Amino acid sequence: MSQRTFAAVLLAAVLGAGSAGASGPAPKGGEGGGAKYLDLAPTGLPIIVGGRIKNYVFVQARLIPAPGADLIKLREKEPYYRDALVRAAHRTTFGKAGDWTGVDEARLEAVLLAEARRISGPKSFSRAELLKQTPRRRTGMLQRAPH
Repeated sequence: MSQRTFAAVLLAAVLGAGSAGASGPAPKGGEGGGAKYLDLAPTGLPIIVGGRIKNYVFVQARLIPAPGADLIKLREKEPYYRDALVRAAHRTTFGKAGDWTGVDEARLEAVLLAEARRISGPKSFSRAELLKQTPRRRTGMLQRAPH
């Protein structure tokens, strides 16, 4: 296979992988079937303690458009939603007290929804969901308090 053919195949694979952003598990709350949503690309968020980065947690989040919202136009702004989320994580950490391996789900969802509405309009999204979180480092971190 020539270098040019290989480059074309590689480019097609990368572009095809980028269009898979709307697939995945069904949204919470029993919405199934033809539910429409916008999945953000996995994003690394810093866990900051005492002004220092202690860990990164990679999150996968989903935005649920409000009824009547133009999903195609909203998808065009996906990089802006991720950027706003990362900027918010640098202003105030999403980390949990005493645990550097996870994020506070409710706080992350509230901030993501507020930022997405700021970017696309107050009636653009109905809610945000955290689908998955994976810490970069799992050892040497503070442990969760026993229940």
